[in-house]
Amino acid sequence: MPSSSSRSRLPAPRASIARHLAFTLGSGLVLLVLYSLLRAALLVYNRELIGSATPEMFGEAFFNGLRFDLRLAVYACAPLVLCLLWAPAMRLRGAMRAWLVLFASLTLFLGLLEMDFYREFHQRLNALVFQYLQEDPTTVASMLWHGFPVARYLLAWALGTLLLAWLFKRLDLATRAAPQSSGRGAAWYWRLPVFALCLVVCVIAARGNLRQGPPLRWGDAYTTESMFVNHLGLNGTLTLVDAAKHSFSSHRQNAWKASLPADRALQVVREMLLTPNDRLVDADSAALRRDTTPPEAGTLPIRNVVVILLESFAGRYVGALGEPGNITPNFDRLAKEGLLFTRFFSNGTHTHQGMFATMACFPNLPGFEYLMRMPEGAHRFSGLPQQLNARGYRDVYVYNGNFQWDNQSGFFSNQGMSRFVGREDFVDPVFIDPTWGVSDQDMFDRGAEELLKLGSDGKPFYALLQSLSNHTPYALPKDLPVEPVTGFGSNDLHLTAMRYADWALGQFFEKARKAPYFKDTLFVVLGDHGFGSTEQLTEMDLFRFNVPLLLIGPGVQEKFGSLRDTVGTQIDVVPTIMGRLGGTTRQQCWGRDLLNLPAGDQGIGMIKPSGGEQTVALVKGGQILVQPRDLPSRLYDYRLGHDAKVSLATDTAAEAQMKDTLDAFIQTATRSLKENTAGAVGQP
Repeated sequence: MPSSSSRSRLPAPRASIARHLAFTLGSGLVLLVLYSLLRAALLVYNRELIGSATPEMFGEAFFNGLRFDLRLAVYACAPLVLCLLWAPAMRLRGAMRAWLVLFASLTLFLGLLEMDFYREFHQRLNALVFQYLQEDPTTVASMLWHGFPVARYLLAWALGTLLLAWLFKRLDLATRAAPQSSGRGAAWYWRLPVFALCLVVCVIAARGNLRQGPPLRWGDAYTTESMFVNHLGLNGTLTLVDAAKHSFSSHRQNAWKASLPADRALQVVREMLLTPNDRLVDADSAALRRDTTPPEAGTLPIRNVVVILLESFAGRYVGALGEPGNITPNFDRLAKEGLLFTRFFSNGTHTHQGMFATMACFPNLPGFEYLMRMPEGAHRFSGLPQQLNARGYRDVYVYNGNFQWDNQSGFFSNQGMSRFVGREDFVDPVFIDPTWGVSDQDMFDRGAEELLKLGSDGKPFYALLQSLSNHTPYALPKDLPVEPVTGFGSNDLHLTAMRYADWALGQFFEKARKAPYFKDTLFVVLGDHGFGSTEQLTEMDLFRFNVPLLLIGPGVQEKFGSLRDTVGTQIDVVPTIMGRLGGTTRQQCWGRDLLNLPAGDQGIGMIKPSGGEQTVALVKGGQILVQPRDLPSRLYDYRLGHDAKVSLATDTAAEAQMKDTLDAFIQTATRSLKENTAGAVGQP
């Protein structure tokens, strides 16, 4: 019988190392194939976003993706490489296989989860995952179960895990040492040089490049003009890990770093936001605290204010803004009665940011995207509640769902609101979905009742009505009062919910017109944020921010016309409301009265995605400056509407000025928030 040494071309010590390296390399290749397949699945599942992207661009994305995937594969195989330091560890194939199956299964799960996550948010996995996990688990579980094919994904995950376990087992058997030589271990003088060489290879692979400077970063995937293609080049597991590092950092690594001297930044912000109608107070301790007295000629004969915040009411699909799909016929009719802003944007891409930006007039800042749930959210801002409470106004907040979500009850009661009507306060609703709450029809009906009560004695009031039906899982009444939307692919159900919300809005205004308070009330209708379409304008995916702002009230059209293309964001809502009421108010809003801007001012606003993504933008007139963290900025000319387009601008002077303005705004607002000087104190 031949000896074991005759069966091997290498001496036993080197043979055992070779088999271990073969198992390690083979395992890495299995993982790389898995991640490439997941990237292909993400592409196919979201193929509506391909647009004009070419096959060459997708080839570039898969090459970029391979570099990120290689880093993840190195992390998975690192324990196997470390086994080279101790000979007995190289024989623990059972433990190695268990680790590899666990790692691969987890990343497979994240890859499956990401397919619908990307369709919903147009972002790879990010801090939104952790934000949802911190919310009510029952609500989140219900949203996932009713809104996404959870059972199908779980089955695919289980089958994929079994297949991975089988592959790693076959690889183990193919590279296992012969039984006769299994007891012999590789000597240290063989193992250490091999380990050193493997360590160098792993470091280079994990860095993703051979150049000096920083290792591979997410910005290195942004090599084409297509945002979808660029996003494909990333690895969702790595983006989630990066988000976790920032989200759970004790020293706020995700807060925007100051780049300008504090005095210079303060000067830029004051030049940006202050108007001749403002007089600074407490200038040494507060950035923008001021007494504002709007011109009497711009006021309106109103006593009451009703803010209607519409869930996911994307400007991209609003007929009055150019969409021909007849998604919003009621809003379109209302737009003919009021003043519609055509270049208005949400400050974030999540309802959370839409609420505090609109009502507290404070921006969505890097590191503080979920302000209402953070310690800084306990500060008193100078939003609509503070300014109107000081004038003796009563209030009501009507909402479909539970006010514990996003800490709404805690935040808004601290800001000064006192009456909340939520999910538990509806009796015999027309419809209640299993996740969020009652239908928009129920919410608006109850809102009409509450406003009628408030207006019965002629005392002034303000109200916030917030819709919810146009949110995943888009649970709607069985007998819909509108025709389902078709022809928009995967957005059909979403747009059907939007059409239903629009119908409920129309029903509300039919009731409100008959109420005595109507003739004395300013209605402010806007979206909390938009949502993605098949076109992505710039890295910011601008359609996710573009929402309508509509003002309806006595004298609105007579004084201000029916259309404005002035740029504005949600932090401009409160100053614009107060400008119509008139009188002097002490405030520190981080926006401006859009109807009292200096001559020639086209408007300006800062926007930022939710989820902790470190990209911000400044919109000014027809241009947008996109600034990713630690990467070069880009200036674009943009156009919204049905014939939307975007192109790179070449005005370097304008780009430099907008960059300074953007940095100064974020830097000063962040400092004011941290120092708790962002609110208003006292009365003029």
